[in-house]
Amino acid sequence: MDAELARWRDAGEYFDYLGFDIFYRLAGHPLGTGPHLLLIHGYPFNTFDWARIWATLTQRFTVIAPDLLGLGFSAKPVAYRYTVGDHADMHEALLAHLGVRSAHVLAHDLGDSVGQELLARREFGEQQYGAWDIESITWLNGGLINEAYTPRVMQKLMSGTVLGDLLSPLQGSTVSRRVLEPTINEMFGPHTKPTREMLETLHQILQYNDGKRVLHKVGRFLEDRTVHRNRWVRAMRQTPVSMRLIDGPADPNSGAHMARRYAEVVPDSDVVMLADHIGHWPQIEAPEAVLAHFLDHIDRVTSAR
Repeated sequence: MDAELARWRDAGEYFDYLGFDIFYRLAGHPLGTGPHLLLIHGYPFNTFDWARIWATLTQRFTVIAPDLLGLGFSAKPVAYRYTVGDHADMHEALLAHLGVRSAHVLAHDLGDSVGQELLARREFGEQQYGAWDIESITWLNGGLINEAYTPRVMQKLMSGTVLGDLLSPLQGSTVSRRVLEPTINEMFGPHTKPTREMLETLHQILQYNDGKRVLHKVGRFLEDRTVHRNRWVRAMRQTPVSMRLIDGPADPNSGAHMARRYAEVVPDSDVVMLADHIGHWPQIEAPEAVLAHFLDHIDRVTSAR
């Protein structure tokens, strides 16, 4: 395993979520002594997506960052139905386990959908592990408004058809890599493509604990975005929680077109567009810009109190 990735794993811990081990990182201010920040990563990787902004975030917050069930260093059960609602349950269970009753949220990709579900539960009185308050939400690129989301063809085939089940035994093979890597490259901006070393690290994350067996099952969250679209949008339209979208416009899935639709749907929306060449992973491709815009949002929220 890559040395930096191994250090990331070794710095984490686990908690029991309904019989499954969930990996999480907890760092920064001791619990209860500073503002809490919940990081919700995306698909198909894990909390290592936050590595380039981690040091700055942990100087300011008590940072709580779990790996989603089925991804990263968390358990990867095969006989399991992965849903956005279940991911939200896990995050609420972790916060309850840690005794956290309020937190800012920074989310990306699939994490946006989990954040939307958490927000809807707050708005509609449906929290599962006791009440907790969302102090602010900052969204990074993701399928926030379902009709504007344009997933890659391979993503739709693997998660939405029987092809995922048929090809699951081949995951991790040379053929699988040749199929996956062009899709990953396409998601990054034209000047911020992943290096060969980064791609190798990403493959190690996917392969950990034979994770590619369940990758297509976790990817079925696309159906949840269709089913829950109106509920999630209603929550965003009525919430008093301050929200900001920081968007990498070159993302073919949820770039500038998603930001435009978000601004149309969410009243008085706060949207920050990054440089034109930034793609789907802004926290990796433009970490300093993401930090600046995120912390500006936090400062505005806290100064208004």
